[in-house]
Amino acid sequence: QVQLVESGGGLVQAGGSLRLSCAASGGTFGSYAMGWFRQASGKEREFVAAIRWNTIITRYADSVKGRFTISRDNSKNMVYLQMNSLKPEDTAVYYCAAGWDRAVLPITRDGYPYWGQGTQVTVSS
Repeated sequence: QVQLVESGGGLVQAGGSLRLSCAASGGTFGSYAMGWFRQASGKEREFVAAIRWNTIITRYADSVKGRFTISRDNSKNMVYLQMNSLKPEDTAVYYCAAGWDRAVLPITRDGYPYWGQGTQVTVSS
């Protein structure tokens, strides 16, 4: 069983940057694919980005491509989401998730059985 704890959320102006972190414990971190999802108020939780165990293969939602970067440090059991050029529509609770590593990174919630509690990101205009 993997436990995930997110940090790094906050309030930022449009055009600014934030770096989210996710600390994992339990299980074998290197065997998991890691993902970030977000949920805005009144909306469904949506895929943001994911990364395979090898730290090389990544996948992004079209809405964040070129602005967000996912990375991981397997030696520290950490995964990160660097968010640049933030927009008000990026405002949401951001969740870290862990799933079984596979050739094609899943972009739906059912591909990730383990979830953190989330961290709020608010982008003001």
